[in-house]
Amino acid sequence: MTLFHLFLLAIIQGVTEFLPVSSSGHLILLPALTPLEDQGLVIDVAVHVGTLFAVCWYFRSDVALAVRGIPELLRLRVETRAGFLAFCLAVATIPVVILGLVLKLLGVIEMMRSIAVIGWAMIIFGLVLYATDRLGAETRRAEGWTLRHAFVLGLWQAVALIPGTSRSGIVISGARALGYSRHDAAKLSMLMSIPTIIASGALMGFDVVRIADWQALRDGAIAAFISFFAAWAALVFMMKLLRTVSFTPYVIYRIALGVVLLFIAYG
Repeated sequence: MTLFHLFLLAIIQGVTEFLPVSSSGHLILLPALTPLEDQGLVIDVAVHVGTLFAVCWYFRSDVALAVRGIPELLRLRVETRAGFLAFCLAVATIPVVILGLVLKLLGVIEMMRSIAVIGWAMIIFGLVLYATDRLGAETRRAEGWTLRHAFVLGLWQAVALIPGTSRSGIVISGARALGYSRHDAAKLSMLMSIPTIIASGALMGFDVVRIADWQALRDGAIAAFISFFAAWAALVFMMKLLRTVSFTPYVIYRIALGVVLLFIAYG
């Protein structure tokens, strides 16, 4: 794989992973709409690892708090704020892991990787984001996250298994519907991405070990390195922008791209 191809994949994944525009949808579209070959599983996992390190570094204090709570979680005795945060993140991850495993075993995920599905998902869930952002109150903060809300947002997150939905976008939509502020909705979405990326990476990791060679591992390391910095820049940009701007610019982009994709799919 050429350095340009790796750079392009890493930038697309890094920039779109945490913006509500669907990173998986963009990665599927790249080989579908260009002469470039499909990047394969090794690169897919690598660019996700890069974005994982980026979000862990950006929210390092919250991540450290959750890590300190893991022993309590393993003992099934949640007694501190750290343990409660770890518990909420675990509960929020369960729906997407179970549904993702079922869909993978049934082969449904591969069947949904089409331009038409991505186009419809871009438009429909873009409108969902717009509605929840406009109608949702801004009375709740991430520090007041409850176990019930963690499970509810976990159900919203499971919808992102549909290509083009956007994991961050659908969780932000759910959080805004529950009354969390824009900034805090985005923060919860980012924190929920950490165990989800780890779970999906572990699920694909066995296949990666089986098919990877030294060339693939080298390409993966390069892609992960680039996606880390791209994801970091996107996070800094979005979190600062959300203090003054709504999610409407992302909605406009989603709908415009969705219309183009449907024109391609049905034209």
